[in-house]
Amino acid sequence: MRGLILGVLGLGVVCLAVWAYSENYATRSAADEVAQLNQDIAKAKARLRVLNAEWAWQNRPERLAELVQMNFEELQLLNLTPNHFGSVDDLPLAGMTLSEQTDVMSRAGGQ
Repeated sequence: MRGLILGVLGLGVVCLAVWAYSENYATRSAADEVAQLNQDIAKAKARLRVLNAEWAWQNRPERLAELVQMNFEELQLLNLTPNHFGSVDDLPLAGMTLSEQTDVMSRAGGQ
């Protein structure tokens, strides 16, 4: 009986050792993966900073104005002014006829 108990305990210890060994390597693997992901994130952030700097450099107002002047014959771009925009009152109400819109607008103005 004593041999059976010692055998079961020994087998339990061996099973626990194998489990601890596998968990150790799984943890190391996960830690390595986290470290690699952190490196990838740092590289992506650095690349994003470079791209943002390039975007700011390419969109300098003086550079864009120069490009407009160089390509005016082909593009005929003009400076935007407030006159280029309409007002909300100019927009038709969706799904309504003109008379229905007029009725709604007159009721809204009368309140």
